[in-house]
Amino acid sequence: MTSDDADRVWELMRKIGFCILSTKDGEDIRSRPMAAHVDRDENAIYFLTDVRSHKDDEIDASAHVGLAFADTSDQKYVALTGTAVVSNDRAKVNELWSTPAKAWWDDSDDPNIRVLKVSPKDAQYWDSPGTVSSYITMIAAAVGAGRPDLGDNAKVKLGAGWLRQP
Repeated sequence: MTSDDADRVWELMRKIGFCILSTKDGEDIRSRPMAAHVDRDENAIYFLTDVRSHKDDEIDASAHVGLAFADTSDQKYVALTGTAVVSNDRAKVNELWSTPAKAWWDDSDDPNIRVLKVSPKDAQYWDSPGTVSSYITMIAAAVGAGRPDLGDNAKVKLGAGWLRQP
């Protein structure tokens, strides 16, 4: 694990932009797609959410969440664990507001909009050279060329100790 690995995790999350957010609902795990606003400087991933949704109650009951980012066309993935908190930070709502949010709310003044902030604990990424190259490598391995090298993979701590160094 190096600071380059942490840099790559943040870059992949920013580039992919959408993820699956998983929360606990009692003994069950619930997952849903979310548009991520990645902020490396704040060591946070932000989302706009609706106070009427079940995920807010689930996060109140258990703040531990998982995020899964996937760019299947380029074979790049990030799985992240962290803690989440939901707030009514209207300044942050306005900062995060974008055209896609209009699919869910009329404007940023909607009183049901909340900010969901995930503070990452750790992540694992898989960064392959791309689909065609990966398939060729796997085929070569299957016919006896050894285990496939599908690109970079690392576990990365993302807590406060891994913030970007000046």
